[in-house]
Amino acid sequence: LSSHTRFVMSLGTVSRRLARSFAPTFARGYAAAAAGEDLKKTVLWDLHVANGGKMVPFAGWSMPIQYKDSIMDSTKHCRTGGSIFDVAHMCPVTLTGKDCVSFLESITVADLKGMKAGTGGLSVMLNEKGGVIDDTVIAKVSDEELYLVLNAGCRDKDLAHIESYLKPFQAKGGDVTMHVEDERSLIALQGPKAAPALQSMVAGDLSKMYFSDFAFMDVKGIPCKVTRTGYTGEDGFEISVPDERAVELVEALMACDEVKLCGLGARDSLRLEAGLCLYGNDIEQHISPIEAGLTWTVGKARREACDFVGGEVIKQQLADGVGIRRVGFVTTGAPARQHSKVLDLDGNEIGEITSGGFSPCLGKNIAMGFVPKKMGKAGTELKVQVRNKVNDAVVTKMPFVPAKYYRPA
Repeated sequence: LSSHTRFVMSLGTVSRRLARSFAPTFARGYAAAAAGEDLKKTVLWDLHVANGGKMVPFAGWSMPIQYKDSIMDSTKHCRTGGSIFDVAHMCPVTLTGKDCVSFLESITVADLKGMKAGTGGLSVMLNEKGGVIDDTVIAKVSDEELYLVLNAGCRDKDLAHIESYLKPFQAKGGDVTMHVEDERSLIALQGPKAAPALQSMVAGDLSKMYFSDFAFMDVKGIPCKVTRTGYTGEDGFEISVPDERAVELVEALMACDEVKLCGLGARDSLRLEAGLCLYGNDIEQHISPIEAGLTWTVGKARREACDFVGGEVIKQQLADGVGIRRVGFVTTGAPARQHSKVLDLDGNEIGEITSGGFSPCLGKNIAMGFVPKKMGKAGTELKVQVRNKVNDAVVTKMPFVPAKYYRPA
């Protein structure tokens, strides 16, 4: 098939996919609640309410969208201070056993064999057609233990997918065991004040812990798993803590200088400014990591064999290229959000916005979406249709706000 034909086919699947997915995320959550859905609560639920959290349905959970501060103010605060996010709705998993690395390499694109213990990174699980089942942060604890975090909304399908490959792997003698860490909570501490706040509570030197590194450590005497990562583009940490001590930890963090609770609304603005994908919007089972601009997640040592689920498709795409790509936009007029059409200057529909909104930190509208590869060069002038109005759009490099991950000098 020609690149144009593949793009038209892909655009159709993107449109159908978006019609089934977040429209928007919180609106779908409200509809589910109205239908009588029983929402789960994290162990921090009472703390959220006591601190003015506005609770909304999200992926089957009752979660804070914001607190007393506006979403715009909370977004800006994370760029200058420290922000605490309750992400205990996520699904952390450990894989143990002498064959755990080989097993996880068979269902993700990561080069785990080449990864040093105590380090990690973003990866993706694919279906047989090369589409993304989920994106996940993987940490290599040791050669016989891996730690990964799955998206909340993908929990059931992800665990079923993993199990479908795990059981036959075990039946052939593979030594690997999976444990879902439902007894622990996950807290994200993000922003330039995150490291000073955490450093005041740990004995080790955090200046020697870099982006994506993983370590076991006592945080104010609480045994935790700590990964230097996040979903904001800022320096920060994700802290796995036993449920029974999560409130204690969060209250201690809240007492630190310039550290505040932050909700899902700001988290979405922050990740969009950072150019990070939201599963269900920007990546899904009909989009490959190559099309989504995530080629870098495919380990270089894996690219020749591509011996993972969906590998044949990925190997061909790496060799031949793809017809579409995910790009960033700056737009005028009303913000272009999910489902907005992307048009060429002649008014022809050529793509679709997958995420978009007003950037609190930049003071302008930003978005991301898919267009034909030839139209994806930074500076290309296009149009977006927001309801019945057509506005200007310019393809823009991402991230929109420079990343501040803590890396070696």
